[in-house]
Amino acid sequence: MPSNFGVTIKDSRDAIKALNMFKDEYLLDFINTEEIGIRDIADIDERVVEKEIIHNIKKFIMTFGRDFAFVGNQYHLEAFSEDFFHDLLFFNRELNCLVFVELKTGNLKPGYLAQLMTYLRILDDKVKKPHENPSIGIVLCKNANKDFVEYVIQDYAKPMGVATYRLSEDMPTKLREALPDVEELKKLL
Repeated sequence: MPSNFGVTIKDSRDAIKALNMFKDEYLLDFINTEEIGIRDIADIDERVVEKEIIHNIKKFIMTFGRDFAFVGNQYHLEAFSEDFFHDLLFFNRELNCLVFVELKTGNLKPGYLAQLMTYLRILDDKVKKPHENPSIGIVLCKNANKDFVEYVIQDYAKPMGVATYRLSEDMPTKLREALPDVEELKKLL
């Protein structure tokens, strides 16, 4: 996963752990937009993806990695009378840090990294416990140019990375057609 962990995480062992913890891409195949009544992929917004992840939080954590504990969604942060509600907050026991996941349904935009930096600053100042390591932020988006991410992320001072995801609808047509219909599976069960 494109990240700046190597330069922003002080302890090299922790940096290696963080690099090994996260993937380039996640398959969120438990999010079935047909089942929730969405026919056009373009109609999927971040709230739909977040709602489905929360509904399937155990599957998401198992997909995301090991030693994650779910802290909350739409987690409220406040600084200088400014309110923010970020998407998903986890704690990773092995890394001993909060892990914030910002969901985006389209292509990565550079502004998402600035937004992530803001959230990480507030998390570390207001939420992180003294014995915990600095928080890590992940932008989880539909598409990202890996070379571009590696280029721009190096100037950010907080540990962050960018990963992409695929939904079951993103499977090749031949493969999707080979699989049984959801209704057929329900009848079989």
